[in-house]
Amino acid sequence: MGKLAKGDLLTPPGTGHVGSLTPDQKAKLKEIWSIIFSIADSGEAVVPSEFVKEAEKEATSSTGAQSATAQAAAKAGWFSRGKSAKAEEDAKAAGYGSGMSKISLADLGLSVDKLRPLLWDNAMGDHPDSLVLRFVRARKWNTVNALNMMFKAFKWRLDEDIAGVKYSSDVKLNDEYPKFFEQLESGKFYIHGTDPAKTLERLTVYVMEAGRVLLEFPVETVCLVFDLTGFTLANMDFAMVKYLVTVFEAYYPESLGRIIIHGAPFVFWGVWKVIEPWLDPVVASKVRFTRNDNEMTQYIPAEHLPDRYKSGKDKYKYKYIHSQPDENKCMEDTATKDELVKAWETTFWRFEELTREWFHFGTAEASGRSEQEIEAERDQCAKDLRKAFFKMDPYIRARNMFHRTTENPPIAQPDGNVSWVYDN
Repeated sequence: MGKLAKGDLLTPPGTGHVGSLTPDQKAKLKEIWSIIFSIADSGEAVVPSEFVKEAEKEATSSTGAQSATAQAAAKAGWFSRGKSAKAEEDAKAAGYGSGMSKISLADLGLSVDKLRPLLWDNAMGDHPDSLVLRFVRARKWNTVNALNMMFKAFKWRLDEDIAGVKYSSDVKLNDEYPKFFEQLESGKFYIHGTDPAKTLERLTVYVMEAGRVLLEFPVETVCLVFDLTGFTLANMDFAMVKYLVTVFEAYYPESLGRIIIHGAPFVFWGVWKVIEPWLDPVVASKVRFTRNDNEMTQYIPAEHLPDRYKSGKDKYKYKYIHSQPDENKCMEDTATKDELVKAWETTFWRFEELTREWFHFGTAEASGRSEQEIEAERDQCAKDLRKAFFKMDPYIRARNMFHRTTENPPIAQPDGNVSWVYDN
């Protein structure tokens, strides 16, 4: 398998990713950004009623409501029973004509002062378009449904204090959640390559947030391998599986590239009949079952497959690396931290200015610059955002095992680059 150069496009044009948008998809992205900023400014936005009705219909349909994502959407403020009619009434009362609906951030339990920080924090080192497009693709390009899903994910991050997990040290998390270290040391969850109940939930979030920072453009998805060798019903935790399904579908959409369920014994098929209806059809289509080690190489190159599998050549052995003395000393330097946070926020404000200029192109509010010129500066600003984030990162986020690896350089490098080493 040839090695991809950084920047090689993994997704063909028209698939809805940064760098591969069709004109219609680009127009839809502009539309969504304009609504995001309208809501961020005032807490409300007025959109065509057909957007809300279409989203409401999808969320409450009998087929859609089978998945965890659709069930969550059906209970959302914008889609509760009769909400679309009230949204139209609210728009009329505000002086808008027929065919328009008003949507409100308050209906989702969010406030204006929280929205921008959540948006910026969730983007981290990603191009902000990548963040938005994940929700848009997950909701099949329905504007209101995508925004509803994204804002509900933000609310979840706020309610569950995801930032508290993302930025905390493993030592602190072990103090707060019993046996956190034990779970990390067990290898139950580990990341190698780009290819008690609350403790497990926190562990899932911790690994997801650490893993997100290890993805470099154009890679946006992960491959999950569930090795069921030796599985018995005594190992089955339905509550945890349901949590994983909900998290991946509703809060980290479009993050899964493939799910491999390896070595499932006969007894698992009864379990699968229970789990499969929980999955969104798109997620279910990404599941592959492998019966033997050779079949795994259909999805994972042998060079990247651990050698405990017969076809694997990678001698990597997982071992959790604990914290090192003074590894988080930067976090004590509040003066530098404040300076770098301010620089990052300034860059984000500039990205917002350029995005407004971008979606106003071709309208009465156009700046007069060419769209190509605006897009070039906006893309550069997104790159500057990534640089600013990683300069700030050691001052706001505790180091994890990917910063501690013995390789030189370590897997997670200070500038945001990632260096995977496969021992073949």
